[in-house]
Amino acid sequence: MNEEKQTYEGEVILIDKELRWTSFDVVNKIRSSLTRFHGVKKIKVGHAGTLDPLATGLVIICTGKQTKNIHLYQDAEKEYIATFRLGETTPSFDLESEVDKQFPFEHISEENVLTVIQEFIGKKEQVPPIFSAKNINGKRAYEYARKGKDITLKANIIEFFEIEMLHFTPPEVQLRIVCSKGTYIRSFARDLGEALNSGAYLSALRRTKIGKFKVEDALSVENFEKTLI
Repeated sequence: MNEEKQTYEGEVILIDKELRWTSFDVVNKIRSSLTRFHGVKKIKVGHAGTLDPLATGLVIICTGKQTKNIHLYQDAEKEYIATFRLGETTPSFDLESEVDKQFPFEHISEENVLTVIQEFIGKKEQVPPIFSAKNINGKRAYEYARKGKDITLKANIIEFFEIEMLHFTPPEVQLRIVCSKGTYIRSFARDLGEALNSGAYLSALRRTKIGKFKVEDALSVENFEKTLI
């Protein structure tokens, strides 16, 4: 099957998302490029799992008939490289909002972190961030949060399969995390800070794997568009 027919009828495209792009920005850009390339007005394009604008890395894009398989990729385990800032918190648990509280962090040692992260392994209840796309009474949670309204989100059952320390340079710690679908690394930042008797927020995030797919095999949106030329 030639490349044009394969993309139109159904293909899985691996994209390395840039910082500040939303997953929907990627979908819209890919759809626009494909409809222009094929000379059609409409083509099915969807993504298999949201990645926050402040995160980079792997996004799986499905086209045509492959959109029927999106759930298979959404259900797959994910791997992230995450950097956390210790001793401070933000309302959004990341850099979307300003630091609101500060805590001592000098007592935190590498051994403390290694011990604590192993306590997260397994199935856990996790409360999503209020700055999230969770649907509450027909609105996204972040719409309430940005207006300063108090809301309560229900905990979800998620699972951490692996958590490995990559670097420890206080007040920052970098971890490799393998987890189930539905896991919020921003919420993990909040929980990690509390477990260390301090505070923490997510300062950088990169998704490196979804199931068997790796970000090393992904293209930037710009480079994907070049393949259509």
